[in-house]
Amino acid sequence: MLENTAKGAAALASVVVFRNVTKAPVLRALRAFFECEGDESERVERYADFVSALYAQGYDLSRYLLNAAAEDENEYIRLRAHGSPVPPTLEAAARGELGIFGELSRLTPELLRGMTGYTGYLPGFETTKMDFAAEFERRMERVGVTGFGQYARHTMFRIVDGEIEPVHTPDRRSIEDLIGYERQRRELLDNTEALLRGLPAANALLIGDAGTGKSSTIKAVANLLAPRGLRLIEVRKDQLLSIPSIMERLRDNPLRFILFIDDLSFSTNDDSFAAMKAILEGSVSVKAPNTVIYATSNRRHLVKESMSDRDGDDIHVNDTIQDTVALSDRFGLTILFTKPPKALYLRIVHELCAAAGLELTEDLDTRACAFAIRRGGMTPRAAEQFRDMLLSKPMEEET
Repeated sequence: MLENTAKGAAALASVVVFRNVTKAPVLRALRAFFECEGDESERVERYADFVSALYAQGYDLSRYLLNAAAEDENEYIRLRAHGSPVPPTLEAAARGELGIFGELSRLTPELLRGMTGYTGYLPGFETTKMDFAAEFERRMERVGVTGFGQYARHTMFRIVDGEIEPVHTPDRRSIEDLIGYERQRRELLDNTEALLRGLPAANALLIGDAGTGKSSTIKAVANLLAPRGLRLIEVRKDQLLSIPSIMERLRDNPLRFILFIDDLSFSTNDDSFAAMKAILEGSVSVKAPNTVIYATSNRRHLVKESMSDRDGDDIHVNDTIQDTVALSDRFGLTILFTKPPKALYLRIVHELCAAAGLELTEDLDTRACAFAIRRGGMTPRAAEQFRDMLLSKPMEEET
């Protein structure tokens, strides 16, 4: 047991494989507490710094250490995740360091308070009795599904300055939130489940009228299947040229990924058009078996074709037109979303209002239809906006 501050500081200093864990705020503050040689007041302050850092992650030191170790991104966990052999030296080092974390997980607030020499009030924290090594092994058995590093802690990501960064407040929309379009949802869900099973999965293009739930369907599928190892990475249209490098980085990850491109379209002279075409054609340099591209568009033909394209001076005008308008055909799966008929629109309104606890008044249908006309048509988005309007001013006549 790490019964004194010198031994605790030395133990944390010796960690190599899981060094990222010791550099994170909680253990960095704990090490500073162990190394403190100041007076009682300074030792109390270091103790408070440690507890404050722990509170930001939860209140249980044992659970924090287990999560931090199992979700760390290091060579040992990468090899375990891929099912690759672990060199004996690395295995021995990892086991030794997990033993240190196991000892740290048994530290109690009473023990650390005693190390301060202070007998007044100090905040406590929780410690859970566990077999740390056994719990860690159980987590490793599922690392191919739970992921490691940032992919263990988050499910949705975006590209920022060429790097994959987590979305800390992702859209939590669920399949149950979506009403209607059951066939379209099933097509996308079946394709995504094939990806998770390691079977061939198609890149998918969701096309149709605005506000019909194309993007919401992709996000809902991603949320539903996240516990089975699916992650979503949003790629903006101006970032399409980075897709090959993104796929290369994800290629050896045990998880499965959706690269999500919303509202996809091109102009005829767009530099990213050729890159997108190569990606969809499955160039050896960019294709990754654990990744699919799901895109949405309000246009059936992704390239905006003008009359000047037809009358231009290209010798092979027809070939040029076919090359541009046929980009959408390079998606293996195309799913059409159209504006719902009136009956479905009103069903969506009724179910949304009922779920929100709103009264289904006699004039609800009339008001919902009038609202949709002012918003450009009867769509699921209009139904949601109508529901939100009623929630914000249920007793007033909308304008």
